[in-house]
Amino acid sequence: MVFVQIREAKEGDCGHILRLIRELAEFEKLSDQVKIREEDLRADGFGENPFYHCLVAESLPGPGESQGPCVVGYGLYYFIYSTWKGRNVYLEDIYVKPEYQGQGIGSKIIKKVAEVALDKGCSQFRLSVLDWNKRAMDLYKALGAQDLTEAEGWHSFRFEGEVMRKLAGK
Repeated sequence: MVFVQIREAKEGDCGHILRLIRELAEFEKLSDQVKIREEDLRADGFGENPFYHCLVAESLPGPGESQGPCVVGYGLYYFIYSTWKGRNVYLEDIYVKPEYQGQGIGSKIIKKVAEVALDKGCSQFRLSVLDWNKRAMDLYKALGAQDLTEAEGWHSFRFEGEVMRKLAGK
């Protein structure tokens, strides 16, 4: 068992975060959709008004080990607003490298996001998962999450690219 700490990401972690974003996209069979660059992550997460916040899971070397700390997972989140409930946090991504899965690292990231949410006065913590990712759904349910598709029939939609330009009249 590896000792892992969950900490706020630093600007210098952006290369590691991007590598993990690409691994997650590959796992989700959506690699072709990753267009973000390391520079974008730096500008968008570490400027004066960040668009996102990120936690990293960092494995720490044991006594006598020569390798240094290594980023093995991340949770990228941002704040949203519900007209019914007020402040919310949305966990956009959570990912742990396969060789580190099953050690409770994902649960630690989720618990830390919940802690941040409560500290910021949020009433809800939201996330989405692909319908075939049963392992993730089982984890979220085991931690107490409610499946809104099952319970309330909510579906997620997205506008992007040309459709957005058309909507905006551009």
